[in-house]
Amino acid sequence: MKRREFITLLGSAGAAWPLTVRAQQPATQHRIAIFHPAIPATLITETGGGSAWRAFFAELRRLGYVEGENLIVERYSAEGHHERYADLAREIVTRNPDLIVTGTNSVVTAFTAATSTIPVVAFMLDPLKAGLVTSLSRPGGNLTGITLDAGTEIWGKRLQMLKEAIPSTAKAAFLGMRDGWEGSSGQVLRDAGGRLGISLVFMLPQKGTPSEIERVFAAMEKQRPDAVLVSGEGDLYAHRQLIAELAVKNRLPAMCPYRDYVEAGGLMAYAVDLAELLRRMADDVHKILKGAKPGDIPIYQPTKFELLINLKTAKALGLTLSPALLARAAEIIE
Repeated sequence: MKRREFITLLGSAGAAWPLTVRAQQPATQHRIAIFHPAIPATLITETGGGSAWRAFFAELRRLGYVEGENLIVERYSAEGHHERYADLAREIVTRNPDLIVTGTNSVVTAFTAATSTIPVVAFMLDPLKAGLVTSLSRPGGNLTGITLDAGTEIWGKRLQMLKEAIPSTAKAAFLGMRDGWEGSSGQVLRDAGGRLGISLVFMLPQKGTPSEIERVFAAMEKQRPDAVLVSGEGDLYAHRQLIAELAVKNRLPAMCPYRDYVEAGGLMAYAVDLAELLRRMADDVHKILKGAKPGDIPIYQPTKFELLINLKTAKALGLTLSPALLARAAEIIE
């Protein structure tokens, strides 16, 4: 090889070499922690955990985050044991992830007490009235996310629809965790029940575990309600299949907070699109990993609710729903 050709070849290789090295540099890895109050950690994936979590991970993938490549996900669950919230929150904070994804008001309280610096993206119930933030448009601090309802007034509407579906309803059970009931939701329901002529009995599980939910349904049977309203906490969502089955077993028409309950066999839901809300949480994660401050990201509040009815469950319960109510349903599941 001539000297000039050798120098040219060496120069070409030298120019290409940095490009090769750059191409082989690993992508920046982000590490996030996901904590759920009840869903087992192994189910919080793109294929498990319900339609909402599937939507969350799918949206992260669409935004360019691939677990095992540029994203590390550490998963945790209290599996329904509220007494573990504070300890698990402190443990997760000690591991110093780039960001924490979590939900329910009492869990958020545990995390905001444990850290004021690690960003927290959370699903909450009426965070303004719960005192978690002072503004939805600018939450401030290290917290942002979504609220799972459009205010507590939605419970009055759900009770009204339940009365429309079963006009003979005179007594209804409210199945929810104590935190939600002792907040403003309870008063809204009591007021709505008074207007509709429906007395309310409050069934409040002490833990979000299957055995505790079964115990509460056994106690509910003794109260002989005409129907049951299911609250929106993550503790209950984790056991939506069990709740739907127990409601049918006890011949209780159930008004549910999310679509997944109706697909599991609950009678009806007046619901937000939970999958769409979790996609918005994934968008918040993306913004923060790109440098945005969580306190500057508005907490999203849904404005659209849809009526969903499981006609198969209605038939199993011996109910004949009015044509007017069926016509208002966004979807009838058969």
